[in-house]
Amino acid sequence: MSKLKDFSIATARMMPVIILADVSGSMTAYGKLPALNRAIAEMITIFADEQDVRADIHVAVITFGGGGASLHQTLQPASQIQWTDMEAKGATPMGAAFELATQLLEDKTIIPSRSYHPNLVLISDGQPTDERGRTSENWKEPLQELLHSERASKALRFAMGIGPDADETTLKAFLVGQHPEIPVFRADETGIQKFFRWVTVTVTSRSKSVSPNSIPPIDFDNLDDLLEF
Repeated sequence: MSKLKDFSIATARMMPVIILADVSGSMTAYGKLPALNRAIAEMITIFADEQDVRADIHVAVITFGGGGASLHQTLQPASQIQWTDMEAKGATPMGAAFELATQLLEDKTIIPSRSYHPNLVLISDGQPTDERGRTSENWKEPLQELLHSERASKALRFAMGIGPDADETTLKAFLVGQHPEIPVFRADETGIQKFFRWVTVTVTSRSKSVSPNSIPPIDFDNLDDLLEF
C-alpha cells in the first residue's frame, strides 16, 4: 500500500456579523421597520451565496425596544438562517443592546477563539432611553465596555441613523477610534437597503480576502445620497 497522508478539508473560520437593530415603537412609522427587515433578509441571502473557504459568515441580530434587548436571531451560518421579521414596540434601550452584544462577542462557546474579527452594525432612529422610555445616558458605560472588550475593539463597525431624530452623539460614539475611519450615515426608509448593500459588499470583500482580519480599503462610491451627520 502506498504511504499517503490523510488530508481533511479545513473548516472555514467563522466571521461574525452582529446587527444591533432599533425596534422601538417609532420604527413603525413611514415603513422604516419593513424596509429594515427586507434589507437584513437580503443581506443574509447574499452572504449565504457568497461563502468563502477563508471565512464562514455567521449572522446574529440583537433587537432593542419593548422594554429591553433580546437576541432576535441567534448567531448562525448565513446559509442556515430562515429570517423572521422583527416587530416594533416600546422604547429605545440601546445600552441593554450594547451589554448583550458584549456578552455574545466574549462567549467563546459561541464564537471560537480562531474566529475572524467581527463586524458590528448599529441602526437607530432616535435617542437612547431607559426601559421606561425616558431619555437616558445609561448607554455610555455599556458602550465603553463593548468597545474596550477584547473582540469588539478589533471589530469593523458601521452605523446608520434613520430619519431626522436619530441621535448623532450616540452613533458617532459607536464608531469612535476606528481605523479606517467610517462615517455615520443617515437616510430615510428608502436608503436603508442601499446602506445594507454597501455593508454587505464590504463584509464579503473581507471574507474573500487573503487576510480577512485586515480591513480592506473602504469604497464609499455611490453613497453621496446617504447624508453624513
